[in-house]
Amino acid sequence: MQMFSEARHRVRHLRDVLAGSDPGLSRLRMATSAAAAMATALGVELLVARLRDADPMGTLVGMLLGAVVAMMGSMALGSGSAGEKARTAAGFPVAMGLGMAAGVATGGHTRTMLAAFVAVMFVAVFVRRFGLAFFFYGFMLWMGYFFASFLHATWAMTPWLVVDTAIAAAWLLLLSLTVLRTNPRRTLWRVRRSFDARARRMATALTALLDSGDDRSRRRQLRRLHSQQAQVAEAALMIEAWSAEEDALPPEWQPQALRRRVLDVQLALDGIAAGGERLVTAPALLRETATAAARALSVGRTATAAHHADELERVAGRLAPGGHRRAATLLADSVRDYAALVREAGNPPEVEPGEFTPSVSLALGYLPGSVAVAREVQARGSSWNPLSRLDFTTRQAVQVAVAGALAIVLGRWLNETRYYWAVIAAFIAFTGTGSRAETFLKASNRVIGTLVGLVAGIELAHVTSGHPAWILTTIVLSMFCGFYLFRVSYAYMIFFVTIMLAQLYTVLHEFSDQLLVLRLEETIVGAVAGIVVGLLVTPLSTRDTVRQAQRDLLESLATLLDRLAGHLPDDPDAETDPEGLLREVENQLRELSLVAMPLSRPLLLMNDPRLVRHRLALHAQAVQTARALVAGTRGGVPADVVAGLPALAGELRALAGDPPALGAPVARKEAGVPTRTTGGPSAASAAARTLARLHRLVHELAGPRAPDRQQAGEASPAPLGSEA
Repeated sequence: MQMFSEARHRVRHLRDVLAGSDPGLSRLRMATSAAAAMATALGVELLVARLRDADPMGTLVGMLLGAVVAMMGSMALGSGSAGEKARTAAGFPVAMGLGMAAGVATGGHTRTMLAAFVAVMFVAVFVRRFGLAFFFYGFMLWMGYFFASFLHATWAMTPWLVVDTAIAAAWLLLLSLTVLRTNPRRTLWRVRRSFDARARRMATALTALLDSGDDRSRRRQLRRLHSQQAQVAEAALMIEAWSAEEDALPPEWQPQALRRRVLDVQLALDGIAAGGERLVTAPALLRETATAAARALSVGRTATAAHHADELERVAGRLAPGGHRRAATLLADSVRDYAALVREAGNPPEVEPGEFTPSVSLALGYLPGSVAVAREVQARGSSWNPLSRLDFTTRQAVQVAVAGALAIVLGRWLNETRYYWAVIAAFIAFTGTGSRAETFLKASNRVIGTLVGLVAGIELAHVTSGHPAWILTTIVLSMFCGFYLFRVSYAYMIFFVTIMLAQLYTVLHEFSDQLLVLRLEETIVGAVAGIVVGLLVTPLSTRDTVRQAQRDLLESLATLLDRLAGHLPDDPDAETDPEGLLREVENQLRELSLVAMPLSRPLLLMNDPRLVRHRLALHAQAVQTARALVAGTRGGVPADVVAGLPALAGELRALAGDPPALGAPVARKEAGVPTRTTGGPSAASAAARTLARLHRLVHELAGPRAPDRQQAGEASPAPLGSEA
């Protein structure tokens, strides 16, 4: 019986790992859709080629076009209404056809063709300003030019090439409206399951923290716990975004009710984490009882966890009043709150009905990336370089054109016919990146993925050579794995793309070890071109991007405090619901963590990654404290809290005007810290203590203090009603 129970727990853990690492199974769905679309598009194009009695080369070109359209289009048509998908798909053959026409027109004239290649790259990036669909249209314009130029297409071939593209687009549209259609309600249910799985993984991390023995292990487990808390917040934001989709919620639920329920669960989890952290150095019996409660939560046994919470409170009651007793009470209360919320999971809380506007939107099924922040940042050198004063999209188009031209020159120096690999590497370096550090990392990941994929591709190509079924299977599986792991690391994507290319060269009877080595060399050349241009041509500083993200976060936090004080914004379309404003603040914290990721690694000079992580933790604690403040003032804001909100909002705005550098110590005037409010457990004193803690955190954000190397980590903020 015990063996069966352990096996069930292991299966549950594996399910939690899968669901927690992929909210809503979005990566799995994208990978499955891309692989299915690509495999079936190859079959459709093969059938069409045979029906029109195409020659082998025409058949191969048609299949390759179908595969490219399927690969890109599966992402473009992954969401939206049927009408939106139809309009987007209708643009695929237009974009590809325009690129092909430019390629045919410049064919036979090498210099003209190369100059046009650079111009097409500029246009492909420039059109991204018109919306997400044009992001894919730009890619297809570029791919159409590439196909026509390097296949030496003629005007007579062009109509059939466009027809092949249109067939692939029509097939992909059919798939997206039927078997690959996204079901919002099912997806939201999966995201909520991911949220629950991440909550259990957070409890697992807390269990490991309480079980840790030495300081080094505690610091490592504490970082893991904070990482899991951030992942819980990310899943909450995805729930926020998906709950606004049509028919995503059951009839008895309103989006505001789901927002309220998720917020309450987050508050309980904050208390569990905060109480557990403070019990790391508690007496053995107290720590063991807390560990038992956390372990029960990690396997979903909330009733057992609540029982251990009662026992924890009894054990703590025998202690003298102090920090460990308060921490144990906090943990016990939070565990019981969480257990009660799990029991009520199917019953929506009561909220006031009204129009719901999500505080964050999705891009291709995911939360937006760093580009959303980078668009607002001014490039370096604007005082002397007029190009730096251009908007973000135009600047990137200029960078792509310059990097492409440099890649052409260097790539042709290596090989006059295969230089396009260098051009592709330079082009991709500026796709989905904001700052120059991100460009460097993406270009580097492409080289690493190509290098490792080169070894695997050569070995697999020798194994599958002469076996068409195995070659096709390897190609499809490579695309599935590449898309599935793309969000984990771009290097994984390129690793599997390199394997796929080795298989394609086997089909084309062009495979050789030397050819793949040449691809690596050309990729390095293109990556270097992208890195050099990213650093020198209208560079977007990583530190400037981080400062902008800090400003956005601090300004939004100030706006939230103003709203709690009763100061409504002048803009009638602005968000006025405190819980909606809180979600905006949480999303900006996520964006800050995203753009600051390069600073948290030893990549940049004059930067302390340890200090960066410490200050990011302070920002996270400020947001968690704001979450407690919003929840604690639902029934009304006490007078003593209202009086202190405007002053703190003003301090936040002053700090936003000149935010402290994350990775470099700064000398700064200390912010005033209010006197600790005393009193009993009334709502007023509890809310005032939470506000006082937020004020102290703002004071720490403004100051130059760095964390001690021996310090286990900052404790999470106490939720509303606990001692600060």
